[in-house]
Amino acid sequence: MKNSVLMIIDLQNDYFPNGKFPLPNIESVSEQSKKILETARENSLPVIHIKHEWHSPEAPFFAHASEGSEINEIVKPLDNEHIVVKNYPNSFKETNVKSILDQHQCKNIIVIGAMAQMCVDATVRAGSDLGYDITVIHDAIAAQNSQFDNMNISAKEVHAVFMNALSLGYATVIDTKEIISQLQK
Repeated sequence: MKNSVLMIIDLQNDYFPNGKFPLPNIESVSEQSKKILETARENSLPVIHIKHEWHSPEAPFFAHASEGSEINEIVKPLDNEHIVVKNYPNSFKETNVKSILDQHQCKNIIVIGAMAQMCVDATVRAGSDLGYDITVIHDAIAAQNSQFDNMNISAKEVHAVFMNALSLGYATVIDTKEIISQLQK
């Protein structure tokens, strides 16, 4: 995929077991993410690691400079990969993401990470609105169990709804096997 970049959103320690906000299915998502990252590296794709941090002392997770805010070892950045710290769900808001994309002349963004209903959704929609072609790798995206209007919604249901919504005009939504095949061409 010419002019592409891999964007890994918020695969940070607090989302993993023993973290402050563990996500269901994070182990499977991170394994798929690792495969995609390895393939991107083998094919010399630029990689942007997005890292969320809260600066408030009351931060529920991802507290600034905490172990929980660190990028998980399974997708640990290499020295030549970009790390962007953000403070909002939208990875473009008040960050240098767009300038990194421009620097690499990227028109296509491959998105993996967490959470489907927050930072992935906000970033994909913003990127699409800015004119980028977005590919979301659904089996490399984590979601959280949710609740709305006295209704419990499983992470699996949240994930499905957000992947469907993004596929209806914001992104191409495919699986790990398909993106690896495309990257190896």
